[in-house]
Amino acid sequence: MVFAIEEVNNSTEILPGISLGYKIYDSCGSVALAIKAALALINGLEETHSGTSCTRPDTVQAIIAETSSTPTIGVSTSVGPFQIPVISHFATCACLSNKNTFPSFLRTIPSDYYQSRALAQLVKYFGWTWVGAIRSDNDYGNSGMATFMQAAQQEGVCVEYSEAFLRTNTKENILRIVDTIKKSSSKVIVAFVSYLDMEVLLKELAVQNVTGLQWIGSESWISDSHIATGEWSQILSGSMGFAIPKAKIRGLKEFLLNVRPSNNITIFNELWETIFRCTLSKKENEENTNPCTGNEDLTEVHNQYIDVSELQIANNVYKAMYSVAHALHDMYMCKKGQGPFVNKTCVNKLETEPWRLLHYLKRVNFSSKNGEEVFFDENGDPAAKYNLLNWQLNKDGKIEFVIVGYYDASLPQNRQLAQNNITIVWAQNQDRVPVSVCSESCPPGTRKAGQKGRPVCCFDCVPCAEGEISNETDSVDCTKCPLEYWPNEQRDWCILKTIEFLSIEEIMGILLVTLSVLGTCLTIAIALVFFKHKDTPIVRANNSELSFLLLFSLTLCFLCSLTFIGQPSEWSCMLRHTAFGITFVLCISCVLLKTIVVLMAFRATMPGSNIIKWFGPTQQRLSIFSFTFIQILICAMWLILSPPYPNQNMKYYEDRIILECDLGSAGAFWAVLGYIGFLSAMCFVLAFLARKLPDNFNEAKFITFSMLIFFVVWMTFIPAYISSPGKFTVAVEIFAILSSNFGLLFCIFAPKCYIILLTPEKNTKKHLMGKMPSKSL
Repeated sequence: MVFAIEEVNNSTEILPGISLGYKIYDSCGSVALAIKAALALINGLEETHSGTSCTRPDTVQAIIAETSSTPTIGVSTSVGPFQIPVISHFATCACLSNKNTFPSFLRTIPSDYYQSRALAQLVKYFGWTWVGAIRSDNDYGNSGMATFMQAAQQEGVCVEYSEAFLRTNTKENILRIVDTIKKSSSKVIVAFVSYLDMEVLLKELAVQNVTGLQWIGSESWISDSHIATGEWSQILSGSMGFAIPKAKIRGLKEFLLNVRPSNNITIFNELWETIFRCTLSKKENEENTNPCTGNEDLTEVHNQYIDVSELQIANNVYKAMYSVAHALHDMYMCKKGQGPFVNKTCVNKLETEPWRLLHYLKRVNFSSKNGEEVFFDENGDPAAKYNLLNWQLNKDGKIEFVIVGYYDASLPQNRQLAQNNITIVWAQNQDRVPVSVCSESCPPGTRKAGQKGRPVCCFDCVPCAEGEISNETDSVDCTKCPLEYWPNEQRDWCILKTIEFLSIEEIMGILLVTLSVLGTCLTIAIALVFFKHKDTPIVRANNSELSFLLLFSLTLCFLCSLTFIGQPSEWSCMLRHTAFGITFVLCISCVLLKTIVVLMAFRATMPGSNIIKWFGPTQQRLSIFSFTFIQILICAMWLILSPPYPNQNMKYYEDRIILECDLGSAGAFWAVLGYIGFLSAMCFVLAFLARKLPDNFNEAKFITFSMLIFFVVWMTFIPAYISSPGKFTVAVEIFAILSSNFGLLFCIFAPKCYIILLTPEKNTKKHLMGKMPSKSL
């Protein structure tokens, strides 16, 4: 401070023609002495030179104090009502930023609010979510740890324990803290303690051989060379923490080397006696065994006093002193009409008052000689910038403070903490980041589920539920996939759902197509056989016209099943059910008419019967047309009012989309099937009535059997159709159609083909009429 004042007094740029004075008090770390010194500064008397004998209070313009937070709080509270600026160079308690309580306080060291947030970000940056914490039981430790706990919670970091050094620092207290550290599961400890408390703790840790912990330190001890060179330094190897950036003050070393004992400056005398271990003045009742000559050479001394290459606290004092000087300069120049606040806040009084200086101090903004920008925010705090230090052993086995990153609170939050390219050494000289978590991170595809009664950092990893994903590590919730998507196997990504429909490329589709084509070919083959032998008795006796019409309708029925295979489209959906319904009614109508014709033909042979004239070819064609036309009307109404349409069914399966044909109107669908069932029932009843007619000419028993097959198939189809999922619904329907077709084809035409092709000797009128009962003849 003395160096800075002499620089200002010798400067022609700052306060030209004005000299600054000072008074220095040593509070010895005592709150009471600090307050007493502050009151002495504001209550001192000086002589006036106004030509009178009056005196007035010698009130200082600013106080630069203190080194720690608690005495600074006392001083600021005492002089605050007088609005005398108090500028601290090392008091970091965040409480001092409260302008309602400390309106005249400023500082050149960042608040521990930023230090705590920086430590929380550092812990989170390296993935430590489970840490221990210790603090000094004073304003510095309590305020810093409270802010750290809050910031850690925001960063998702849990503090396993938070132990405090009692002010008495008893042995029991130290043993309790060490015992807590030994029993804890966290491998990282954040120490917001003074260097004195840290030294006491390290001694006990060394005694009990507690090693392997990753220490994260605050600025109070992380750059302390005394702790780094102690016998316990191996315990702290790999420690990390934020420290105030060091600076070089040009001219300071030369100034210190030129210091000599002085009668005016007591502190120089005390310094001289401490460095050279001598005495300048003989005290009463004491023998001066090693008197100082005053000519001792400081250049031959190698200690912390002479080493000014990297300064921290001294640089803050330097900036504090220059802040006062610049504020006085701005106030003085403003009065002369030259300052930056002309016509704004200038006053006309020539007397300088502390409250006026405070006004200018809050607006100070300048660059120091080493290029550092100096200013105060609305809370009286400077810009928060820290160097990230890492304790590394050099080749000589000594601790070195290596800068491995920085923290700048003025940058956006995602850029405040940065790491440089220098390799970090961790606890016990490991090259891998230590792990300190209560629970391992939950991988993508899972979510965190808290453990009852434990901190939020202790959790179980629960797989995401069906239809949900998490694509981040340590996800709290799983996200439901969109309707058309489904999680992959790892449940960390949504993929398009599988599209399901009965494809011609799969085995089931190929099999059904093969059966459909086979049925069509067999039907055509039978038609060709019947056409070739159309003049034979068995063909003519079975109403060849109805037989060919039946074969034609069966061919269409076999081909209709192909419309059910493949991706549904608007046309295929409208065609598949209606085409089958119409063609199968045509088929059943032919069978029904064949049954009626057979039944009526035998009744017509009875004496006096003329019923056959009502079932001639014209009446048969008209009947078939009428039966079929009714089905055509039902299908037409279906297609007009509520036609089937292609639909993506996402309700039946969660992991796939079923492409299907929505019926449009379920009532119309069941009406089509009901009408088919009604005609089939009529056919079955009539065939059953004709079962006792002569065997050689009678088709009734074959029709009866074919209708039994039809009913069994379709009665089985209904529950299977309702319960079968996806493409199996379509497959069941195709199977029912093909089964009905093959039942009719084989039951009605197979016996006739057998006679035509394999036993042609039975294909005679004599054979067909040979077994008739005599009463019929």
